[in-house]
Amino acid sequence: MFVKITEQASLYDDLEKKTVGELLYDINSEDQKIAPAVKKTIPVIEKLVTEIVPRMRRGGRIFYMGAGTSGRLGVLDASELPPTFGVPPSMVIGLIAGGDTALRNAVENAEDDPHHGWDELVAHKITKRDTVIGIAASGTTPYVIGALHEARAHGILTGCITSNPDSPLAAEADYPIEMIVGPEFVTGSSRMKSGTGQKMILNMITTTVMIKLGRVKGNMMVNMQLTNQKLVDRGTRMIVKELGLDYEHAKVMLLMHGSVKKAIDEYNKEENL
Repeated sequence: MFVKITEQASLYDDLEKKTVGELLYDINSEDQKIAPAVKKTIPVIEKLVTEIVPRMRRGGRIFYMGAGTSGRLGVLDASELPPTFGVPPSMVIGLIAGGDTALRNAVENAEDDPHHGWDELVAHKITKRDTVIGIAASGTTPYVIGALHEARAHGILTGCITSNPDSPLAAEADYPIEMIVGPEFVTGSSRMKSGTGQKMILNMITTTVMIKLGRVKGNMMVNMQLTNQKLVDRGTRMIVKELGLDYEHAKVMLLMHGSVKKAIDEYNKEENL
């Protein structure tokens, strides 16, 4: 029998009678369980990422599928990659049940349609080079399960992130990441421990993929978009450190070439002529 740990009663009660300090310390105490739970999933994450990288080198993409908090976290992770690593937004795509409206407002019954997720993937012209990662703390969201089922049936790599063991969602994934963090502080509120753990795992997946795709040099975001003065300053200091130039010279090169990597590559090319 499938039991949802995410729906079990909180280990804490009479929350409204606690002081602010007690609530904060108790929430923090529960949060201490997240990182160890994520650590246990690393062997599966490693296998999934190892499969993703060669697909993306051939032009493949990652699709995140989720509803509610899980969907929003997928969209968030996908949206952070272009400015951080200088990749096109089409490389990692977050799809949420109910569409963009659901990012800010609940869309009634959107997650209950088991066919709509696959329809959206078809609309994005999904191929066998792509990867679909379903995100659902409960492991029972029809929108996500249906998308993974069809993706797998079409020979597409699938993974999932869930907070319940042996869920229907995990059964549809080639690589099920089962992050078991226990009951939530507020019963059933999976935006808390489950959501935090999901964000950690998404960070791990995409950061590792981007590093293996050559979007990082040393420990630096050499392909980041220069969208504000803070990032221009950061990029300039990266060039100063890498090439030993003075700050103003490095800044001119950065703005001329548009990224740290291009500036360094062009400087080295000119020096070797």
